[in-house]
Amino acid sequence: MEYKILYKDGRAKRAEMKTVHGTVQTPVFMNVGTVGAIKGAVSTDDLKEIGTQVELSNTYHLHVRTGDKLIKQFGGLHKFMNWDRPILTDSGGFQVFSLSGLRKIKEEGVYFNSHIDGRKIFMGPEESMQIQSNLGSTIAMAFDECPSSVASREYVQASVDRTTRWLERCREEMKRLNAQPDTVNREQLLFGINHGAIYEDIRIGHAKTISKMELDGYAVGGLAVGETHEEMYRILDAVVPHLPEDKPTYLMGVGTPANILEAVDRGVDFFDCVYPTRNGRHSHVYTNHGKMNLLNAKYELDKKPIEEGCGCPACRSYSRAYIRHLLKAKEMLGMRLCTLHNLYFYNTMMKEIRDAIEEHRYAEYKAAKLAGMEGSGRATSTASDE
Repeated sequence: MEYKILYKDGRAKRAEMKTVHGTVQTPVFMNVGTVGAIKGAVSTDDLKEIGTQVELSNTYHLHVRTGDKLIKQFGGLHKFMNWDRPILTDSGGFQVFSLSGLRKIKEEGVYFNSHIDGRKIFMGPEESMQIQSNLGSTIAMAFDECPSSVASREYVQASVDRTTRWLERCREEMKRLNAQPDTVNREQLLFGINHGAIYEDIRIGHAKTISKMELDGYAVGGLAVGETHEEMYRILDAVVPHLPEDKPTYLMGVGTPANILEAVDRGVDFFDCVYPTRNGRHSHVYTNHGKMNLLNAKYELDKKPIEEGCGCPACRSYSRAYIRHLLKAKEMLGMRLCTLHNLYFYNTMMKEIRDAIEEHRYAEYKAAKLAGMEGSGRATSTASDE
């Protein structure tokens, strides 16, 4: 893996990451396909058409349904879903957080019940690495616990210390797996995850510790789980300067277009979020003038596309009125067109961001984009679109 910063504008960075599955231009928005597919009947051919660079899938969900061992037998997730560009797999750590009523956390790992059939599952750092190795993703995320933003300081510190020990175990296990002759992707990369809830000093201490491990990339996790936008930006201001600038910086599960614009300004260059797909399936579409709900009666005879000048498959061919009709009739095509539009909007915004950083006009671009979109609501989490 080679990661190179090409341009900087303030703290915003425009980089290029070369991987075994192709080159990624950053800042990048990774399109979330939790179980190996983007919800909303979107194919990998569609993803290429709308400019997707990286697809994100989830370790836990693929482990419990279909199974990582079967996918390995098939030749890995890339072959299974017919995608020849980078894939990042989330470690399953967020599910530890979201399945809080079904799990028990111990030093060795986490015991929990499957959300599908209730069977008991154990996942620790080694198991997470083995599952991700079976999938053969380009980037594997370290196994972590995501403590609640309202957890006590004592709990958060203990959780972060355990996540650090788990990270060391992940690193050792990945080194072992990448040396095996039958490993799907022997150049699999490992990203570590910074935690500490909303405690700046714990976050900074953890960032300093994991930065010494010389990992392939670093993520900021445990945000967009209930804290305000202002708290999230405060944590990013505090933590990102303590992570290696010459490595990818990934803000997990965030967020709205406004969140992304603010985080880029703070040195983040990898993002993922289910917002564009989830909102699309529920008739909400993003435009440069804010978010629209196409179920609104005012669109029932509207001949315009979702957004004038948009090059997505929906806007090239269909009117707001027709897409509204599809959504009202609960036709899958309606959800599909809205999802494609939203992903295209996000992917296109990332290209605009990259261009603005290259041309040293990011501050002006960000201000104009935010003014046009009229801001957005609370930070909301997004680790899987399940």
